[in-house]
Amino acid sequence: MLVLFETPAGYAVFKLLKEKKLENCDDLFKDFETPEKAKKLLKLTHFHKFEDTTEALRAATSSLDGKVDKSLKKVIKKVIAKEAQESLAVADAKLGNCIKEKFDIKCISGTAVQELMRCIRTQMDSLIEGITKKEINAMSLGLSHSLSRFKLKFSPDKVDIMIVQAISLLDDLDKELNNYMMRAKEWYGWHFPELSKIITDNVLYAKVVKHVGDRVNCLKTDFTDILTDELAAEVKKAAEISMGTEVTEEDIDNVKSLCEQVLEINDYRAQLYDYLSNRMMAIAPNLCILVGELVGARLISHAGSLINLAKQPASTVQIIGAEKALFRALKTKHNTPKYGLIYHASLVGQTTAKNKAKLSRMLAAKAALATRVDALGEDVGQELGLEHRAALEKAIKRIEEGSSTTVSIFSFLRIFLY
Repeated sequence: MLVLFETPAGYAVFKLLKEKKLENCDDLFKDFETPEKAKKLLKLTHFHKFEDTTEALRAATSSLDGKVDKSLKKVIKKVIAKEAQESLAVADAKLGNCIKEKFDIKCISGTAVQELMRCIRTQMDSLIEGITKKEINAMSLGLSHSLSRFKLKFSPDKVDIMIVQAISLLDDLDKELNNYMMRAKEWYGWHFPELSKIITDNVLYAKVVKHVGDRVNCLKTDFTDILTDELAAEVKKAAEISMGTEVTEEDIDNVKSLCEQVLEINDYRAQLYDYLSNRMMAIAPNLCILVGELVGARLISHAGSLINLAKQPASTVQIIGAEKALFRALKTKHNTPKYGLIYHASLVGQTTAKNKAKLSRMLAAKAALATRVDALGEDVGQELGLEHRAALEKAIKRIEEGSSTTVSIFSFLRIFLY
């Protein structure tokens, strides 16, 4: 029997001198305790050394796919095919079937062969002459790095870590914007407290403060590019009768600087949102259509990656983001939460309060399917997401109409009975 042994340095073909040893594989390790014992059981027939890392990588990827590469073909034709009567022990059953189909060589694989390969690996440096253990370790490290890089041959557009970082940064920017605006309103409120009641929008408030400065300037300031005529008139009127205190020019300059920071952060946030939307449409188009860019990105971020999210069942997708409420409910034996992050999807927001749980369950089921298609499919389009969204919109309409019909029937029965 011949044994095909794959190493990072090349292909080794051994002749098994005592085939009966495979019948009792539990004690096989005893024959490999020393190099001398191993050489009594195995004899090296041929060793094909790889020329470079590229050839080694090609051989490794072919073996993983259960295919015969060019180097292995040469070895089989040169050594193994000459002894056609000999059977061949192969570690991978899939590779063995491929060799059997192409070269009509009987291949053996199984638990005994796996144990034999493990034993050979322990005495590899002594059985294969001309290669030291240090060289084999170096080749193993180089091949493992090359193989890892080869497995990460995805498109840059499919790297979901960018989504995780972008949505986290977007949330941080929202928090910072809220803190900055709260500070700006409190600070400028000492000087012009009525302005925050007239202008409630944070960005608009920052623009007005930056444009006006001291409230005394309101009367001679042109608000055409910032406010409507009605709001501008209201601001000017409030400035005339304001109850705020007088502040120095240095105080106004600092408030204006803070407002400039707010506007810059807001502009960057808008740019980041566009970037996130484009990334989401590239990585998970179907999920994006169903739940929206932000909710989809938060689901991916919470799961860790798109692949991790694709592994989750629909019931888990439904309550992602509500883990604390779930465990608290289980601990106190109360009702478990019906939705988590998915509650913020636009489809859920279209329904009435009593139908939100039902629609969250339906949307989670569709989102779980869409995520698997996005994560595992090739040349993924938006057809599935559009189809599922249309089906969910019809379901919303049907549920809402059914609810209103039920309510009207109960109302009629109540009136009739009374």
